[in-house]
Amino acid sequence: MSEQQEKDSVEDTIREICSLMLKTGDSSLLYDFFGCLFTKAELKDFSNRWNLVKELDAGVTQREIAKKYGMSLCNITRGSRELKKEDSAFKKVLALLKSEK
Repeated sequence: MSEQQEKDSVEDTIREICSLMLKTGDSSLLYDFFGCLFTKAELKDFSNRWNLVKELDAGVTQREIAKKYGMSLCNITRGSRELKKEDSAFKKVLALLKSEK
């Protein structure tokens, strides 16, 4: 499989999973699905990545986030860069989160 084919396959699979997640409308099922799909360490990493986005949005410094979650500044900087993009998916999802509160 070429590098491009592999990239396309990964993208297609992620889009498939996203589409199925949207169709479930059931957060308990998604929670269980994530528990089946990911190891505990992967779930912790997944959780920490979302937490860092929320922390950045709340104005917490990158160094404070790194210390709190035991994360590298590289990961946090990546999250910060994504959050600063004009059409950031992070901003859109954070807006959904804020609208629920």
